[in-house]
Amino acid sequence: MPSKNVSPIAAPLTREKLVDLLNEDLAREFQAIIAYVNYSQVLKGAAYMNIAAELEKHAAEELSHAIILSNQIDYLGGMPTTVPKQVKTSEKAEDMLRFDLDNENDTIRNYRRRVKQCDELGEFATAEHIREILLDEQDHQIALATALGIDVPNVGIAD
Repeated sequence: MPSKNVSPIAAPLTREKLVDLLNEDLAREFQAIIAYVNYSQVLKGAAYMNIAAELEKHAAEELSHAIILSNQIDYLGGMPTTVPKQVKTSEKAEDMLRFDLDNENDTIRNYRRRVKQCDELGEFATAEHIREILLDEQDHQIALATALGIDVPNVGIAD
C-alpha cells in the first residue's frame, strides 16, 4: 500500500520563478517604505522619539533596496511590480513597532531563501546584492526588537 505522506516533487527553480519571487520581495520593500514613513511620523511620546528618527532612516534604506531589486528583476528579464503588500496601522506605538518587526522577520526569512535560490541558478551577483540588503534588514530587526525591549527573534529561513 503506497504511503500517503509522499510529497510532490517541487518544480525546478527557473529565472522566471526567481523574478516572481523577487517581485514578492519588492512588494514587501514597498510595504516597508510606506510603513516606515507613516510610523515615523505618527509615533507619539518621548519614549518613541529616538525610534521615530531611526524609522525615517529605515525608510530611506528600504527605498534603496527597492531600487536594487527592481534593477535585478529587470536584469533577469522581468517587469518590477508597482504594488506594495498591505500596510498595517494602529493607534498604538507598540503595535506599529511589532508590525514592523514581524515584517522584518518575514523579509529576513525570505531573503535567506532567495540567496540560496540565486546561488542555485548561478545568479551570484544577484545573491550578493541580496546579501547586502540582508545586512540592513537584520539591523532593522535588531533596532525594532531593542525598541520593544525584547530579544532579537531567531527567524530561520523561508521554506
